[in-house]
Amino acid sequence: MSGALLAVVVAGAGGVLAGRVVDSLALVAPRRAGAGEGAVAVRIDRRARAIGAPWPELTGALCAAAVTLRFGWTAQLPAWLWFVAVGLLLTVVDLREQLLPNRVLLPGLLGGLALLAVAAGVDGDAAGLGRAVLAGGAAFAVLLAMALISPSGLGMGDVKLAGLLGLYLGWLGWPVVVAGFFLGFLLQAVVGLTLLAARRVDRRTGLPFGPALLGGALAAALLAGDWVLLLP
Repeated sequence: MSGALLAVVVAGAGGVLAGRVVDSLALVAPRRAGAGEGAVAVRIDRRARAIGAPWPELTGALCAAAVTLRFGWTAQLPAWLWFVAVGLLLTVVDLREQLLPNRVLLPGLLGGLALLAVAAGVDGDAAGLGRAVLAGGAAFAVLLAMALISPSGLGMGDVKLAGLLGLYLGWLGWPVVVAGFFLGFLLQAVVGLTLLAARRVDRRTGLPFGPALLGGALAAALLAGDWVLLLP
């Protein structure tokens, strides 16, 4: 079995398991309790599913296999697998609740920072880690300004997510940061226009922005360089 095929099998199996776990964890994320009320934690049967098979498992498998083929068996691979798991959880929660909870965003950010710091230590890439942190702060600041200018367009969850995405994209370089956010906004526009044309939504309907931002960031990361395990 070739290295690439082995990577697909191992990462795919892990992605299936992650998708199954995420689909249950998404039901435990904080929900809006109602107007004027705070978010509350919801206790549910662990066997319950937010979406149901096969979409979380399939998405987890495809994304995990893709980042493994892209980055290979390198020190940064655990950070990107963490990104896939956290991103999948945030996507499911945002699609269901139109909410990006702090209890997912904060561990996601801290875990990603720790894993990238380990990769920087192994590879001797302190400059890359510094650029990642700077890009995360810059992305957070830019989307915060946009949210303050147009509160109806962006929520604070989207702003906090931008910090996480900026961290990862900054690790790969400033052009990837720009490309990732551009693709995220473009994807959101395409989805919105498609739903509007199909009359599934109207101009006043709020759409979750997290999945588009996450999708754009992952696409930029996958397209930013060679797929290591597919090189001859």
